[in-house]
Amino acid sequence: MSERLHSSSDQALILVKALPHRSSNYFETVCCAGIGRDQKWRRQYPVPFRVLDPVQKFNRWTWIEYKFTVPTNDKRKESQKVVPESIKILGPMKRSERARFLSPLIRESTQDAQDRGESLTLIRPREIILSWRKKEQSELIDEERKHADLANQLSMLDQPVGPLKPCPYEFHFRWKTQSGTQHRHVCDDWETSTAFFRRRQTLGEMGALSSLKETYEQQYLERGMAFALGTHKRRPKQWLLVGVVRLDSHDTNQSEMF
Repeated sequence: MSERLHSSSDQALILVKALPHRSSNYFETVCCAGIGRDQKWRRQYPVPFRVLDPVQKFNRWTWIEYKFTVPTNDKRKESQKVVPESIKILGPMKRSERARFLSPLIRESTQDAQDRGESLTLIRPREIILSWRKKEQSELIDEERKHADLANQLSMLDQPVGPLKPCPYEFHFRWKTQSGTQHRHVCDDWETSTAFFRRRQTLGEMGALSSLKETYEQQYLERGMAFALGTHKRRPKQWLLVGVVRLDSHDTNQSEMF
């Protein structure tokens, strides 16, 4: 109750939903991030996304309103501790408004963002190569067990939810910035894994992987895209790839993958 009494209200355009992770304090949570009306980053955590009310579940490019408190264990200036039950969906941003709104937030590099005191950033890649590693059966069994435990804990709190199905692949990007600096990141973007599952239903496993590779390496790169990266809470110089965003360099009405 005291947390709600001392909370503030905010609005953000959601760009990032990272893969759900286990949290000792909050069970299964998702780290989200977006841009406020003032065109500054917001990091929303913890969001128990899968147990939100259906009318609260938001997608990328959606404006949301919510209450938050300032976290005591996270010094990154963009971080907000969200009050989950306060989340309200306001509606999507028009496709024609996206590039213009986000243009001031594009950075040349993570060093550029770090020099500005930012722990979240958008970078347009010049080249990308998508690869994947098939997880060992023991890894999948362990992940399934942990997610089943989490689902049981949530059910005990009268919030029934099925166990999250782990993706059988870990996705990686090798990419270059516009200036040619090379990077390699594990992809922590939840929507990439979701897209794999959807495509596998109609294309099969290898067909889904090939389709994702073509989408990212050709379609996204040609039409316009940006990587969303954020720093690790305990290792501020380590940048994680938390979102893959279809973002034209000019206004367009072309459709998106998700």
